[in-house]
Amino acid sequence: MENFSFYSPTKFVFGKETERRCGALVKEFGGSKVLIHYGGGSVVRSGLLDRVKKSLTEVGVQFCELGGVTPNPRSGKVYEGIELCKKENVDFILAVGGGSSIDSAKAIAMGVCYDGDFWDFYSGKERPKKALPVGTVLTIAAAGSEGSGDSVITHENGMLKRGASGECIRPRFSILNPQLTTTLPAYQTACGATDIMAHVFERYFTNTTDVQTTDRLCEAVLLSMIEETPKVIKDPNDYQARANIMWAGMVAHNNIVGVGREQDWNSHGIEHELSALYDCAHGAGLAVIMPAWMTYVVDHDVMRFAQMACRVWNCKMDFQNPKKTALEGIAAFRSFLKSIGMPINFSELGAKESDIPYLVKTFGLGETGKTGGFVQLTSKDVENIYRLAL
Repeated sequence: MENFSFYSPTKFVFGKETERRCGALVKEFGGSKVLIHYGGGSVVRSGLLDRVKKSLTEVGVQFCELGGVTPNPRSGKVYEGIELCKKENVDFILAVGGGSSIDSAKAIAMGVCYDGDFWDFYSGKERPKKALPVGTVLTIAAAGSEGSGDSVITHENGMLKRGASGECIRPRFSILNPQLTTTLPAYQTACGATDIMAHVFERYFTNTTDVQTTDRLCEAVLLSMIEETPKVIKDPNDYQARANIMWAGMVAHNNIVGVGREQDWNSHGIEHELSALYDCAHGAGLAVIMPAWMTYVVDHDVMRFAQMACRVWNCKMDFQNPKKTALEGIAAFRSFLKSIGMPINFSELGAKESDIPYLVKTFGLGETGKTGGFVQLTSKDVENIYRLAL
């Protein structure tokens, strides 16, 4: 296990009707003028936005609003939010929604406290050092942004989808009410579950040895997702299954399962180009890319893939041919994704083989021409993974 520092100061308030406490929580963390940042009409139609406003009003916290965040959140809305926050002297941002609203709120929070272009943080030119405090009211278990110091934004100039990270954008508090996820369509629920599993797998596949504790933590989250996801696809109102999935989403990405080990985020990076170009759901893109990546790199550490197959997918170990076991595990993952309604190839996603050269070009490998942790990939490797996903 490698040396590490782990600091996760977010206050999580979990359970039924907890959104009614957001006003008191904003005040607890020093907010006096809040930007409520949200997406489409669901938070309005469900009455959630009204409950949030009432909670703020009851404790005397002023607020302004900025809705319209889209899936794969865009830079234009971030610029609009930065301008509004400066005009209204906002000192706290409250994201109401899923990962897109939270990621957009984090970008705004950084941009308000920075003299340059917020995109500097996403292009790698700068690291964020200061941001307005952010709180969240989560409506979909997926991205894990409610507990992480990460944000992903798509810039409309070139449709580049990039991420930024910093402790200053980790939410001060996050309200997690599983009831708020019961109205999600099955497809969105499945996309969220896929994203959660991908967050775990990006940490699970590592070159670091002697990480049994975090291996087992990763496997526990994966097993919970395998057990609980079909339940909510069948019965959207299964509160206990929703609750387990919502907490798994946070645990999967606040890095408790990834400390002390090298990680690999190539599948996320490769998928980002798909969702940037086709505007598909991130989880759907991961369902296509993740098994293709696994198949491509399986020979790098066959025994780690065989371990996953046995511990997570209950495959029987073939000691004479461990690669057979490893491939059975990958096939089991793909079958699970298909069973919950996820696409598993380019055509089901709406992607085109003719776009692969463009996807590889925009992926961006930096100065070294390689990327990755578990396996270093070149542009040719990225192209091969896209082609495996066909």
